[in-house]
Amino acid sequence: MTLPLLSPDAALFLDFDGCLVDIAPRPDAVVVSAALRDRLSALHRRQGGAVALISGRDVADLRGHLPDFPGFVAGSHGSELSLEPGRITTLHQVDFDAPALHRAARDRAAPHPALLVEEKPHGVALHYRDAPQLRDFVETVMQDLAAQHPHLVLQPAKMALELRPGGVGKDSAMAHLLTLPPFAGRMPVFAGDDTTDEPAMAHAQSQGGFAIKIGDGPTAAHHRLSDPAALAAWLDASLT
Repeated sequence: MTLPLLSPDAALFLDFDGCLVDIAPRPDAVVVSAALRDRLSALHRRQGGAVALISGRDVADLRGHLPDFPGFVAGSHGSELSLEPGRITTLHQVDFDAPALHRAARDRAAPHPALLVEEKPHGVALHYRDAPQLRDFVETVMQDLAAQHPHLVLQPAKMALELRPGGVGKDSAMAHLLTLPPFAGRMPVFAGDDTTDEPAMAHAQSQGGFAIKIGDGPTAAHHRLSDPAALAAWLDASLT
C-alpha cells in the first residue's frame, strides 16, 4: 500500500525514540538535531497546531530534549499530558511508592553495572541493551517487582522491561487528544517503532486514519518506513 503524504488537515502523533530519533545506548544519549527541531516547528505551523508527541518517556524528559516544541506532549505511556511547556497534568494517577520502587530496582541491578535503571514518575524501566545476556535476569527482577506492585503492569520494550500504570496507553492518550482542539475532527496519523505503539497504530486506523511502523517487526500498521531518517524524508516531502 502506497504511503500518502501527510494532509494539512490531519492530526499527527509521533513517538520519539526509534521514530524521531535513533535509539541510543542510553536514553539520555539520544541526538536531537537542529533539523528535527525545525521540522517539528514547521509541522506544527502547517497542521494548525495538530501535532503531538506520545512517548513512554516522562513529559519533563521529552520537553528537556525538545524545549522549543510548541505542541502537546503525552508522556509516561499516556499517564501525563503537557499542553504547553512548563505545564504537566497527570491523567492517570496510581497509588504506589515510586521512590521505593526505584530504590528496589537500583538495588537489584547493582551487581550488574551494564544494566541501566530508568526512573520515571509513574514507574521504572530496566534496560539491558549493553548486556543482552542478562535478559533472563532482568525478566526475573521485573516480574518480582511487578508482583510487589499490583497496580503496575509489565511492559516489554526494545532491550528493556518497564513497569508502568495499567489502564492507560498511547492509544488512550491519542483518543483523549482527539477530543481537544486543534485535534478534534481531524484524521489521525500515528508513527511509532515499538510494541508499545501498536495499540495507538490500531486506534488511528480504526478512526479512519493511518499508521506508520518505523523499522522491522510485526505490526498492525498499513505502512512501514525503514528508520527515523526515512520518516524525516517523508515529513519533509509532506512539507514541500
